[in-house]
Amino acid sequence: MGSARWAFPCAAWVPRRDEWLLAARLVQPEERDRVRQFVFARDAKAAMVEEAAAPYGDSAGEPRVEREVLGQEETRAGRLLIRKLMAEKLRIPWNEIHLQRTSKGKPFLVNDILGIHPNFNFNVSHQGDYAVLAAEPELQVGIDIMKTNLPGSGSIPDFFRIMKRQFTEAEWSVIKSMNNEWIQLDMFYRHWLEVGKVYKETKMMLDGDKEEGWTFEETRLDDLHHVAVALGKPEVFVQKDSNGLSKDVTQPQFQVLTFDDLVAAGVPIAHEDPAYWDNFCSKQEYPARQSTYSR
Repeated sequence: MGSARWAFPCAAWVPRRDEWLLAARLVQPEERDRVRQFVFARDAKAAMVEEAAAPYGDSAGEPRVEREVLGQEETRAGRLLIRKLMAEKLRIPWNEIHLQRTSKGKPFLVNDILGIHPNFNFNVSHQGDYAVLAAEPELQVGIDIMKTNLPGSGSIPDFFRIMKRQFTEAEWSVIKSMNNEWIQLDMFYRHWLEVGKVYKETKMMLDGDKEEGWTFEETRLDDLHHVAVALGKPEVFVQKDSNGLSKDVTQPQFQVLTFDDLVAAGVPIAHEDPAYWDNFCSKQEYPARQSTYSR
């Protein structure tokens, strides 16, 4: 059983009726009910892949700067992604997988696998247009994703002023040395991941416990999305060759999944409910007042 690095493009997914109804049949009843409650189709799609808590934003649908930037929305647990992981990596039949969440929102498997895979660990995240998952058979693992996107309606210089205290003068010097404002913003998000602020302030440090000796992988999924994976502990990051010298383990590459990939091992655990499709079709895609930034 090897590592897993998966990404699913939630925003680009335009589900057909049969896809949406199948997805609903592949998750636990409480997860299905939570998805139904989302106001916007964008959030419902992410929730179907990620079983999310209530979406952030004010009553008018405008994202709050702090929550959009810092990635501190309610913890989301990628149920379809996780079920695919358990079915394909742990060989647990899809309809026998039982998932719950800790008090801090981290998903965990109720099924007893300690005797077979005592160190198996996984984590999921969603931000921007993707849901992502990382799993390791022996290492602790955390994951986070950031999209280069200006929250709210202010300018990039205004945004940097708001976030000034998040970095040192030296770090800001690197960020602002880029050729234009958009590349500066992209470098801001890369720094946010690289210096570990996301790891320390969210689930990246696993249930909020800061530990020393973590190693981080960085991957660019596309022009806008950076993904960081945290791995611990240090003594298992390297392997020894015949001369006793250590060498780095090759970084796993992310696989971008299609919907068919996502549900390939799926076994329905509920009957089809045609009204569930009607509920989805009644949703607006995203808040009408949501602003975007164009390069």
